[in-house]
Formats: sequence, structure tokens, C-alpha cells
Amino acid sequence: MKRVKFDMEFLFKASPAILYNFLTSPACIVRWFCDAVDIQDDVYTFSWEGYEEVAELIDDIEEERLKFKWVDADDPEEYFEYRLSKSGVTGETILEITDFADEDEVDDQKQLWESQINVLRKETGG
Repeated sequence: MKRVKFDMEFLFKASPAILYNFLTSPACIVRWFCDAVDIQDDVYTFSWEGYEEVAELIDDIEEERLKFKWVDADDPEEYFEYRLSKSGVTGETILEITDFADEDEVDDQKQLWESQINVLRKETGG
């Protein structure tokens, strides 16, 4: 099955600083992304209902970008990335997500991100 890259964009009322904290702080990550997370240096071990995935943080620009590579990914070019910016028009924070999924699972993966982002939006106050 071919893996494909996809991008999504979400608007938040919360500042980039608040969102960055929710993307990097273990206490905040578990409020919207996973059941548990363990961070050792730049290695994040995410857990969901007993299932673990390990990602290495390969790029971190505070309040701008976080880029992770799944340790067990078949394709070394695959990653997932968060990019933060401010809308000059509305003043809202723009969260862009880049991820990869099997060609026939992109819609499901997008729905999963939308669901998680809705929780994130509630946790950050919009």
C-alpha cells in the first residue's frame, strides 16, 4: 500500500505559546493526544490503550515548529510535523499538521486528527 503525505490546518484563539506548551509538555499532551507519554531527551513514547509508538523529535523551533520521525517507520522520509503561525488578518493562531498514512486510510487519519484537535481546542480555550 502506498503511503501518502497530507496536510491539515486548524485555527485557534490560543496563542502560539499556549499551543506549543500543549504540544511539548507531557502533562498537556495527555490531555488531548494520547493516554500517556514518556519523554527521554528527544525521544517521545506515546501510549494509547496499551499500544506504544516511539517518535524522535528531529526539529524544534519554540512556538514555530515541531517535527517528529516515527522510530519504526518503514519509510525513513516519513514524519509528522506541527507548524504554528499567527494570522495577520484575524490574529488567530494557525496550527498546520503534516502526516502520512496509507493511501486508503487518509480520510480516517484526517478524521482522527480532527477529533484530537477538537479536544485540543477545548483544552486551550478555543
